[in-house]
Amino acid sequence: MRIVGRKYRFVYPFVKTHEWYQCSQEERQRMMSQHFVIGHKYPDVKISTSYSFGLDDQEFVLGFETDHPGTFLDLVMDLRNSEARPYTERDTPIFTCLAKPVRECLDDLG
Repeated sequence: MRIVGRKYRFVYPFVKTHEWYQCSQEERQRMMSQHFVIGHKYPDVKISTSYSFGLDDQEFVLGFETDHPGTFLDLVMDLRNSEARPYTERDTPIFTCLAKPVRECLDDLG
């Protein structure tokens, strides 16, 4: 994940359905292009996608950074209304994190 220095980070695993992979590459790209258009409506939310197929139970791990959690929620709701949504098998749990230096995190643990 590219770290850009925003206060909040949201990370979640993502799995597509088998039907998604039955769509042509062009059809999948068209639907993902719609996601890019939606994402660009929220310039203060930075998005990173890591492919993890074969490494764990999910295919992707999505990471988001923002200073405004409400904006992240608006983005997620817009994405969930997109044409590609029925091809999502799982996109939970969502981990909500505060950005902190590692030393501070360790100190918080005691």
